[in-house]
Amino acid sequence: KLFKVRVAELPSGIFRENPPIMSEKRIDADDGAAYTWEELSAFYTGKYKKKEIQAYWESLPVAKGKKGKKKAAAAEAPAPKAKAKAKGKAEKAAEPKAKAKAKAKAKAKAKAGPIKTFKVCILGASGGIGQPLSMLMAMDASVKELSLFDLNIAMVPPQGVAADLGHLEKKAAVKGFVMDVGGKAIDNLEECLTGSDLVLIPAGMPRKPGMTRDDLFKVNADIAKGLVEACAKFCPQAMLALIVNPVNSIVPAMAELYKKKGLDPMKIVGVTTLDCVRANKFVAEITSGDVKKISVPVIGGHAGKTILPLFSQDKLGATIPAEKVPDLDAHVQDAGTDVVNAKDGKGSATLSMAYAGARLGSSILAGLGGRKRTECAYVKSDITELPYFASKVQFGEGGITKVLPIGELNEHEKKRLEEVKEILKGEIESGVKYAESNELS
Repeated sequence: KLFKVRVAELPSGIFRENPPIMSEKRIDADDGAAYTWEELSAFYTGKYKKKEIQAYWESLPVAKGKKGKKKAAAAEAPAPKAKAKAKGKAEKAAEPKAKAKAKAKAKAKAKAGPIKTFKVCILGASGGIGQPLSMLMAMDASVKELSLFDLNIAMVPPQGVAADLGHLEKKAAVKGFVMDVGGKAIDNLEECLTGSDLVLIPAGMPRKPGMTRDDLFKVNADIAKGLVEACAKFCPQAMLALIVNPVNSIVPAMAELYKKKGLDPMKIVGVTTLDCVRANKFVAEITSGDVKKISVPVIGGHAGKTILPLFSQDKLGATIPAEKVPDLDAHVQDAGTDVVNAKDGKGSATLSMAYAGARLGSSILAGLGGRKRTECAYVKSDITELPYFASKVQFGEGGITKVLPIGELNEHEKKRLEEVKEILKGEIESGVKYAESNELS
């Protein structure tokens, strides 16, 4: 009775009606090799719960045999004795191979060891993006220490956010830090920043009515400069992920300032992940596909027409009729405005931005821990004639290990790329000029 109750309680699709076929092999997404249920469960037992392993098995594609195999077997129709002998030989030959695979996986598992953990700092932790971002990072298994900073005029004191998150059933130790308005970050953030491996910066002022893009840039560039200046002094080895608008100009400004100080400009990353998140979701809605299997690269920049989703480079995205792509392209570009309108001007895309920032943050930490990850990000680049560009970036130990090329484009994307570069060029120049007339302490 106990066994029946437990099986009945399992989520649908996890062996409730279809127990695993022991002889069946499935392709493990981890290494692309085919394994039986017994081999797969033996490897993952102890690392994951049984129900999680079962759910993972169900999600894997069945390893298909060669075409014509059944027909050939039927045509030959060997005698029972010969068939049994052939089966015995096949099993004997396959046994060392299966053992070798299991041994290789066990070796890889032993080599991987426990997940490395890091100190993460969030500057602007009490805001609309900062609070949910702080919660998501506190839930990340790679975070051992989380420092939260904001000004004393923030809607919630950062110490309060830290106290709240400190009650989560997670291992991260959370501490809050506050600074009075008018103070200098470099004079107040030593304890907060020292030892940080990743600094996420959802700081800056939102654009107000009547404010030009240049006005917004000047205000937020000065805010970002103060924070980046403190990072340069107290955690120069850390990766800095900027969620400060306008990203297209702020990132070049801060990266060039880092370069002037003799630091690595590749430590400065512009968070454009939300554009990818939106593109993936919109493709899933149009195609009724599984969003987990959709990965649309978004290149260029992080504002308006500079956002260029490459739908042709995703399997499902490529199935969307060509006549629908321009509207879908614009939908991704204008998604932020859609949220502002839906919130009746009382807010912006804070929750989805926090989700996207945490996704990039987790990928950076995974890379630092030796588990390479690829995400789109806006960084110093040489894959086009522009010095800064958003594209796929590989994160590994030490930070960015590779900026990947754009890849093949269709005619629509080629035309849009020229438009992107023309607009982005001027926005990058604004950032570079700011760096020329300023320097970090």
